[in-house]
Amino acid sequence: MFFKKKQTLPTGIDFIIVGLGNSGTKYEGTRHNAGFMAADCLAEKLGVRIDRIKFKSLVTSCTLGDKKVLLMKPSTYMNNSGVAVVEAMSFYKVPPENVIVVFDDISLDIGKMRIRRKGSDGGHNGIKNIIYLSGSDQFPRIKLGVGHKPEKWDLADWVLSRFSSEEYTVMEEAAKKACGALELMVSGETDKAMNLYNS
Repeated sequence: MFFKKKQTLPTGIDFIIVGLGNSGTKYEGTRHNAGFMAADCLAEKLGVRIDRIKFKSLVTSCTLGDKKVLLMKPSTYMNNSGVAVVEAMSFYKVPPENVIVVFDDISLDIGKMRIRRKGSDGGHNGIKNIIYLSGSDQFPRIKLGVGHKPEKWDLADWVLSRFSSEEYTVMEEAAKKACGALELMVSGETDKAMNLYNS
């Protein structure tokens, strides 16, 4: 008698990779969703879909290098991102040092990238909420430049504005670079990622 081996998702998670953004078609293609773009890019590269609902997020489990990774896009909206992230951290007992957050940064030009091992929220509400609820700022992060706010624009309006077609093309390239950086970072080569991709 033959038994079909049941496929199961990994129960142990080494790293959590979080792409920040706002859920819903209303927010697709906006500057604040740069983190979602990077997460989707990585999922596509790995041949997986971020389509399971867990931890108030859309998630998938995958392998990056030799590490088991939870890839997540919080559904809590940006300002409450920490609710989702901390829930996943607690469930898998993943320390802040192994939680990599990818998000938009208005202090960087379109498509520029900045990798940091840790740090303050820099005025970003999603990061601020993660630091507040986790009690730690020791998580590595990848900042994706979405362009400086024009003087006459309100900040909220700017981050929720859509990329032009030219800008979107540049951001797609930035998302691909973020994927390369993430692979190095989970392999313990953050310095190499910083040297290669910080711009």
